[in-house]
Amino acid sequence: MKHTFLLSFLFLFLLKFSATAQSVSVPEDTQISILTIGPGKYLYDKFGHSAFRIKSENIGSDIIYNFGTYDFDTPNFYTKFAQGKLLYALSTGNFENFKRSYVAQNRSIKEQTLDLNYSEIIALANYLNNNAKPENRLYKYDFFFDNCATRIRDVMVNALEGIHYPENYLEETKTFRELIRQNVQANSWGSLGMDVAIGAVTDIEATPWQHQYLPEYVYEAHAKATIDRGNGKQPLVRDTQTLFEATQKATPTNFFTSPLFVFGLLGFLIVLVTFRDYKKNKRSRFLDATIFLITGVIGVFILLLWFATDHSATANNYNVLWAVPISLLVIYAISKKQPKKWVMRYVMFLLVLMALMTLHWITGVQSFAIGFVPLFIALAIRYLYVVWFLKNRK
Repeated sequence: MKHTFLLSFLFLFLLKFSATAQSVSVPEDTQISILTIGPGKYLYDKFGHSAFRIKSENIGSDIIYNFGTYDFDTPNFYTKFAQGKLLYALSTGNFENFKRSYVAQNRSIKEQTLDLNYSEIIALANYLNNNAKPENRLYKYDFFFDNCATRIRDVMVNALEGIHYPENYLEETKTFRELIRQNVQANSWGSLGMDVAIGAVTDIEATPWQHQYLPEYVYEAHAKATIDRGNGKQPLVRDTQTLFEATQKATPTNFFTSPLFVFGLLGFLIVLVTFRDYKKNKRSRFLDATIFLITGVIGVFILLLWFATDHSATANNYNVLWAVPISLLVIYAISKKQPKKWVMRYVMFLLVLMALMTLHWITGVQSFAIGFVPLFIALAIRYLYVVWFLKNRK
């Protein structure tokens, strides 16, 4: 093991001087490949992973360049993560350790060996090594536009000339949200959380280039990519192999713990209380105040993600059409036994906003959490009843 680490260190040391001593620094048998890691079982690794591999059998070196690392010891880690200001880093490590980690997680590993000439290998190795320097290794992560997958593509384009990714490498294009749902089941808590937090910007159709924020599309794009060296376009990938095939396991699901069931039950209780109120000709003020409190707090959270963070995906979030922050200011008024007339008008306003939300959903402006459908229906019924009750109170 020590021998392997020493050889890897030597290889990295030599790369530092490759610009002035190319024939000495980079062994001629050096190969560079792109690794694509399959999805894991946790939400944060559901989308897979990508990395570069630089290997030389002559000196026994096998190094991974990984753009997907971050430091949990970063000061104010969770605050920076929430604000979209968390810095990720390019790290280097031994391939066998890298592989062993993902095999232990039962995640597939596919390798695409690039068909590069010696000068191109040097250029790409130099570029990666320069990026790995302490002063260059950090970057501000963005889920859609600057992550471990997009960095693979961007490094290729910046380090090498003549790279071409065909527009037709996809049979069809999808929105950013649809691409997320390919990896995260729609009726899951992870999907619900993301559907609340991300806005209408994710319901725009992604270009083939933008699809490469996911590792699987980096893999597909490079499979059909070419490089032009002046004598015509040649396939960029020379060889593809599967280093490890994950064992397919059925993902356990329990509908009774899913968002659709939980919020279906909650919605049923709201409708049940509303029906009881109707039969008794009264209004459960505690329920109305609670609805205003919870939806208002969620609305404030959405606005903070929209305006107070650097997250590109949380802008233009029309979840505020049902989770209205202003409702926090109306809690006291709605909880009174005889609220003023403007309170009824405000509840009518909430109904209009929910109608707008439905229109946004139908027209494709923004898709909302499937698990919230029963809650939306229940809120609409409750608001209609409150308007009717307040309008007819004596």
